[in-house]
Amino acid sequence: MSIGRMYAMVGIISLLVIVPWQQSLAQTIPPFRMQRTDGHLFKAQEVPKTKPLLIIYFAPDCEHCQKLIHEVLARINDFKKTQIILISFEPINMVLSFEKDYHLGQYPNIMCGTETPTFYFKNLFNLSKTPFTALYDKKGTLIISYQNETPVDDLVKHLAKLR
Repeated sequence: MSIGRMYAMVGIISLLVIVPWQQSLAQTIPPFRMQRTDGHLFKAQEVPKTKPLLIIYFAPDCEHCQKLIHEVLARINDFKKTQIILISFEPINMVLSFEKDYHLGQYPNIMCGTETPTFYFKNLFNLSKTPFTALYDKKGTLIISYQNETPVDDLVKHLAKLR
């Protein structure tokens, strides 16, 4: 067997094993880690199982991300019983500035952090644009996810069904 054929077979076998694994992993809260803006390391297994979870993968300088956060904060009462985790790939100082600019520290159900240098979330979901938004129920099962634009009205409707 030629080396080219062998590489092709390894590639095909990898796709058959890795893609279904990634898809099944994406249906539940993935085992991510992030450095919070307060310096603590936060792990996915620490997510409270008492309320829905909204993960927003964002870039602090992304206009779509800024718009999304503005819209979520405008309807914060609809999200009070939801844990919101904002994960970025940018350095912690940029995330901290974002958190301060939007006064996110005043909301006990919102936490921000960075996954740098692992890029686990970015690689798992093959993300090339932000924001990416994923809503999970309190059991950790994915309800819906959005690439790029996230309709907040739609998120609120899904949250209402979870209560």
